[in-house]
Amino acid sequence: MYANMLYGNQLTVVVQAGIRAFIVDNAPTHQQEDANAWAGVILGIGSVLGYLSGYVNLPKILPFFGNTQFKVLSVITCIALGGTVLISCVFITERDPRRDGPPPTGDIGVIAFFKQVYRSARRLSPQIRKVCQVQFFNWIGWFPFLFYITTYIGQLHVNPIFRAHPDMSPKEIDDAWESATRIGSFALLIFAITSFSSNMLLPFLVVPTYRAPPTLKGSNSFHSTRSAYRNGNQSAEPSGTPLPMSASMTSFYPPPPDEASHSRLTRLLSLAQIPWLTLRRAWFLSHLLFALCMALTFFITTPLQATILSGVVGLSWALSLWAPFALISAEISKRDVAARKTGGVNDDQAGVVLGLHNVAISAPQIVATLVSSVIFRIAQKPRGEPGDNSVGWVMRFGGLAALVAAYMTSRLSEDGKGQDEEVKETVEANGERRGSDAV
Repeated sequence: MYANMLYGNQLTVVVQAGIRAFIVDNAPTHQQEDANAWAGVILGIGSVLGYLSGYVNLPKILPFFGNTQFKVLSVITCIALGGTVLISCVFITERDPRRDGPPPTGDIGVIAFFKQVYRSARRLSPQIRKVCQVQFFNWIGWFPFLFYITTYIGQLHVNPIFRAHPDMSPKEIDDAWESATRIGSFALLIFAITSFSSNMLLPFLVVPTYRAPPTLKGSNSFHSTRSAYRNGNQSAEPSGTPLPMSASMTSFYPPPPDEASHSRLTRLLSLAQIPWLTLRRAWFLSHLLFALCMALTFFITTPLQATILSGVVGLSWALSLWAPFALISAEISKRDVAARKTGGVNDDQAGVVLGLHNVAISAPQIVATLVSSVIFRIAQKPRGEPGDNSVGWVMRFGGLAALVAAYMTSRLSEDGKGQDEEVKETVEANGERRGSDAV
């Protein structure tokens, strides 16, 4: 059973990377932030529905899917995953790769693939490399919270019970922890709702990094640029210059019937934006908020307080689901356009780069697990004793990692400011290196 779960987890990781690559390949640079924000919204909806399902007796409603809650949820998840991936594959139209000219000649096979991965890792753009470094420390902080928040809240619930009844039997201890687990699950539901709400709201508050391209001749809306981009019209791609208001914000709404309505909607949305709040700064502040919340665990003594804390942390989680993917996607898209315009080579292929990004997310799990094991070894009390604060110390360790992530986020560039020439030079240099490698 464990092997099946591990295999299924690896499959979902592959699908997630593919979905993010889908976004990179199908949205122009100025829409990468919005597209990834929508991905975060959909993830939020799935999380809320998943946690709500935990409160429903699924085996009674859907007995033909299994006789336990976990079995029914697994079947529903497989159906939902397969159905949504099928819809994406059938209805999304990708850019024709034949427009880029003949494919590069060279070895084809497993060895060539790993050579490509190694070459891409060495030649990552400074911006993408820094995002991966931020993600390493960011996820060292997030793994303890995601793994142990229900245990932390449950411990706050059972502490007064264990103090009042020091001689409880193992059965009574199990019953106390069962009710504590339900309280912890409710906190995760609040966490998911807050994250979903934040993913809906934040794109209207954050200043878009890239402006929309000039309106194509004969079109009434920027929405027409998307189809032109897919069909290989590179004039539809933005220059990468930041602008206080991007028309791509209106991608959250259907296209207006006329240009006047579009302009009014654009002005209305611009009023909600915070002028200084870029995506990078929002991500930076989310790290500080997460670190502050982990520090507040020193003062939290009741499950209600911890549930409120979980809800606040949902705001930081929303940025973690949006900001890094949007920054990486925009960088890949921008460099890909520059490579096609200059005839250079872009080694930042979406699938490879996002795979490397997944490594930066997965590797911290090992670090967080090792450090957590040491903390539990030192601070954990025997089961059934009150006042076990070992999980709190694990989460505080995560807060320290978030501070490191915040510092590294402050070193990120504001996309679009002075980077276009760097991108052009890099892709041209990659083309020269690729030519020398082939020789």
